[in-house]
Amino acid sequence: MSLPRLSSLSQIPLLADKLPVADDHAAEAARARQNSLTKPPGSLGRLEQLAEFMAAWRGTARPEIWKAQALVFAGNHGICAQGVNPYPQEVTAQMVANFRSGGAAVNQICALNGAELSVIALELERPTADFTEGPAMTETDCLDAFWQGASAVDDGADILILGEMGIGNSTVAAALAAACFGGPVAEWVGPGTGSDKAGIARKVDAIERGLKRHAEVIDNAPAILAALGGREQAAICGAVLAARAARIPVILDGFICTAAAAVLYAADKRLLDHCLVGHTSAEPGHRKLLAAIHKRPVLEFDMRLGEGSGAALALGIVRAALACHNGMATFGEAGVSEA
Repeated sequence: MSLPRLSSLSQIPLLADKLPVADDHAAEAARARQNSLTKPPGSLGRLEQLAEFMAAWRGTARPEIWKAQALVFAGNHGICAQGVNPYPQEVTAQMVANFRSGGAAVNQICALNGAELSVIALELERPTADFTEGPAMTETDCLDAFWQGASAVDDGADILILGEMGIGNSTVAAALAAACFGGPVAEWVGPGTGSDKAGIARKVDAIERGLKRHAEVIDNAPAILAALGGREQAAICGAVLAARAARIPVILDGFICTAAAAVLYAADKRLLDHCLVGHTSAEPGHRKLLAAIHKRPVLEFDMRLGEGSGAALALGIVRAALACHNGMATFGEAGVSEA
C-alpha cells in the first residue's frame, strides 16, 4: 500500500491502525525452518531473530535482500544561534558534497554491504528557526520535509537504512528525546561533534528554554516534531512510515536518527514495530532513548559519527542472518541425525 497523504501532523497517530503489521505466519514458518537447520536450536542467537524479523515484515518464510536502500537526509538548524555547536553550518553542505563524491564513511560501508546510497539536502540555505524563540518549523514546513522523506523511499527495496547530517542536530535530538520521554535535560545531552563542557552547558540551557517555551505541546508528539525538530528529522519520520506502508524493514542509525523516529513511538509505539536500531551510539543519551522505546541495537561499536554509518554496518549482520537462514542445509538435506 501507499502511505496515506496527511494534511495535518495530528493524523500521524491514526496511521497505526491503517498501516501493515507483521506477518505472524511468515515469522512462524521462518522459525520452523531455523529449527530444522543443521545446528542446535537457538545456537545462532540474534541471527535467528533477525531472520524471523525480516520474514515477518517481508511476508515470506525465506526473505532475501536484493535491494538495500540507504537514505541520508541533511538539514540546518536555527538553534545554532545559541552557540550549541563548535562547527559552522557551512559544514552541512560541505559534508553533503563529500557524501555525493563518495568520500564519507557511510559511502565505504554502504559499498561494502551492498546498499544504494542517496543523500537528500533539505533547504540548507534556509535553516529552521531557533526553537528558543518560537517553533522550529511551521506545520507546513514540517509536512513538506516529511513528504520529501516519504517520497524518497523506493517501494522496491527489501530494507531501508536511514541516516542524517546537520550541524546542531545533536541538540535537536536531545530536545526531541527530552520532550517525548521526560527526565533531566542533562541526561539527554552529549558532546555531539565535540562540544566542550561549556558547549554542553549551552546545549542544556537552550533545550531547557525551548521546552519551557513549547510546554503546551509536550503531550503532543507530532506537534513536538514541528516545535523542536528539524527538516531531516521530519524527513526521517516520513521515510519510516513510507517504508512501513510498503512492508520494508528499516534500520535506524544512532542517537539523532533514533530520536527523530522516537517521535513516532511517542505518537503510537506500534509505528516503530518494523524498525531495527543499527547500533548503540557513544552519545550518552542513546542508551536512555533505546530503553524508552524498547529497542535492542544490533551492534555496539562505540560509534558516534552519524550519517547512517552504524545502520549501514548493521546491514552486514542482517545479510549474514539471511545467508545462514536461506543457505544452510536442513538435517534431512544434509543427512545429519537429529537429537
